Amino acid sequence: MDKLAQQLRLDAERIEVVVSDELDHRIAASLQSVAPEAAPIATPRSQRPALFWWASSLTGIAAAVAVIVIVNTQQPVEPATPSPASIVAAVPVIDWKAETAMLAGPLQQELDALQSDIKKAERKVRDDIGL
Repeated sequence: MDKLAQQLRLDAERIEVVVSDELDHRIAASLQSVAPEAAPIATPRSQRPALFWWASSLTGIAAAVAVIVIVNTQQPVEPATPSPASIVAAVPVIDWKAETAMLAGPLQQELDALQSDIKKAERKVRDDIGL
């Protein structure tokens, strides 16, 4: 990295930059015209009366009590377990019309052909290598 850094420094030293007076004046003018943004003025938050805090707290407590009372007064519902006979009666009977696929012969032939191709390729590679 030292050679690269030295080369980059040498290249940077050879760069000659000339800024015209017009460009220099334009840059200075644009820098002078730019001012930092003013910080936004913070508006004071309005204070809510203490009654508002009490009212919202009491409303929340009343809602929580209402939910607890409603949940506790309901009778627990026991799930009814269906009998096995009703389950069997509910299952529709499917009339399967299936035939045995006769693919064993062609698949075996394809497997034999693939094994033969692999053996031929293996022999060819061994001959190329010289084994």
